[in-house]
Amino acid sequence: MTRSGKNPDKRVKTARKRSASSTRWLERQLNDPYVKQAKADGYRSRAAYKLIELDEKFHLLQGVQRVVDLGIAPGGWSQVVRKKAPRASVVGIDLLPTEPIDGVTIFEMDFMADEAPERLESALDGPPDLVMSDMAANTVGHKQTDHLRTMGLVEAGAWFAIETLAKGGTFVAKVLAGGTDTELLKLLKSHFASVKHAKPPASRKGSSEWYVIAKGFKGRD
Repeated sequence: MTRSGKNPDKRVKTARKRSASSTRWLERQLNDPYVKQAKADGYRSRAAYKLIELDEKFHLLQGVQRVVDLGIAPGGWSQVVRKKAPRASVVGIDLLPTEPIDGVTIFEMDFMADEAPERLESALDGPPDLVMSDMAANTVGHKQTDHLRTMGLVEAGAWFAIETLAKGGTFVAKVLAGGTDTELLKLLKSHFASVKHAKPPASRKGSSEWYVIAKGFKGRD
């Protein structure tokens, strides 16, 4: 996607009650070609293109029948699944409210709650082919703490995938700069045939996010 040179970047006037960082965020949103394209294509967020680009490279949605979307809000990833694999059953979970999506079962609850995994599994008619996670912990402004909290969610998602995926299934999750922690990488490599990292073009260059793609689940003994 490219930005036309004919249209100058839009600038946002700084309001009295708006911080400089908020103004920068608004300017970035107004000038972001992915944000504009998401509106044109009917996607709820620019994040939809991250999954589209990952799918183009890794064929994540090819032949999927059952999909779990961890951290579904606002719903862009599940919208992509419904468009590319319309016959697939999809279930999602998030602490934040998510507007209904046709063909998607949504739970508004904490994925870390004890009952969450069973609720997700019971909503599908069999083991998922794909567990995808765009979860990230709320930041507190301390880099190491934020990293540990988000990676804790990724690890929980990985264990959920290992305990529920169909043989040959895929786990894809957002991680932070530095990639997957050593122990988690070891865990994934022991359960999946292929583990790779990628940063799709839709992921902002200044962002610390990457994605880990674990394919070819080896199954449970």
